[in-house]
Amino acid sequence: QLQLVESGGGSVQPGGSLRLSCAAAGSTFKYYDIAWFRQAPGKEREGVGCISTTGGAVNYGDSVKGRFTFSRDNAKNTVYLQMYDLQPEDTAIYYCAAARSFSDYVCYEGAAAYGNWGQGTQVTISS
Repeated sequence: QLQLVESGGGSVQPGGSLRLSCAAAGSTFKYYDIAWFRQAPGKEREGVGCISTTGGAVNYGDSVKGRFTFSRDNAKNTVYLQMYDLQPEDTAIYYCAAARSFSDYVCYEGAAAYGNWGQGTQVTISS
């Protein structure tokens, strides 16, 4: 079991940037794919994307392609979600999730693949 903690959320104006972090304890972090999801009030959970164990596979949801970037530092047990050009529709609680990896060339974007979840961090975009 991997315990995840998200941080870095906050409130910014449209066009602004934020960087979220997903940190884990323990020495097995490097064996896990990490995905990000978000959920806005009254809406279904949406996949933001995923990154495999060493970044060999990175996938982004259509709504964030070109604006969001994943990276990971396995020495720090942390995955980062860098978000640029944020818009009001990006307002949501952002969650990271982990799944034991089968290949560094694949990461799964569906929530059902992930059994370890963080508590979420709020991102609010408003003027």
